[in-house]
Amino acid sequence: MRFMVMHKVDATMEAGGPPSQQIIQNMGALVQGSLKSGVFTTGAGLHRSARRARLEATAGEAVVTRGPYKGENELLSSFAMIKASSLDEAIERARQLARVLGDVEIEVGPVVEPWDLGIMEKPSGDAPGRFLLLCKADRQSEAGLEPSADKQAQLARLMQALKDEGVLIMNDRLAPSSRGARLASAPKGQRAWVDGPFAESKELIAGFSVLQVPSRADAIEWADRYAAVLGDNEVDVRELVG
Repeated sequence: MRFMVMHKVDATMEAGGPPSQQIIQNMGALVQGSLKSGVFTTGAGLHRSARRARLEATAGEAVVTRGPYKGENELLSSFAMIKASSLDEAIERARQLARVLGDVEIEVGPVVEPWDLGIMEKPSGDAPGRFLLLCKADRQSEAGLEPSADKQAQLARLMQALKDEGVLIMNDRLAPSSRGARLASAPKGQRAWVDGPFAESKELIAGFSVLQVPSRADAIEWADRYAAVLGDNEVDVRELVG
């Protein structure tokens, strides 16, 4: 089974402060060990909301709001990681996606690269950066209802076109939050996992990891270690359904 483990922003992240060296080292050790065991398959962090944008499409009209902003409906239904030369270009890709999906909210944000953390030097040249397109959940996705066959076909064609263009890195769809679990922020010693469904999440997503594990219990066990590295951040575990 595949799961997405997401952690949410905190005040330090939103202020633009880097994670501590201890967090970088401990998270690196967790990820490297999980890569070797085949549990961790991929992951990424997002820059603060000041460097992101929201695209809200309704009745064929799309409105773009640039950050910084606070969380509203941050519950996900699907996501895609793309290559783009700028936030503006990534927003245009989100418009393409919205034209297929219809009424949808998509958050667009640049991925934190290793050189942003001082782990390695930034490559020379004007290579495109990576961006996440986070599609928010609605009643249909939370009910576990599939898009129409026509919409699925359109979406498949768009994803294939983006892949052929060298733009699409990965994309995936999440199961309803009723099949997920959440570790919410709470006073020390009072944190506990709560089963979904979740009406929504108002905490902005800061990053994610994709796991390949036998069960949800295994995903939660890994997410416990992940949360211990981060501190008091809210963490969600969501099943991926392709």
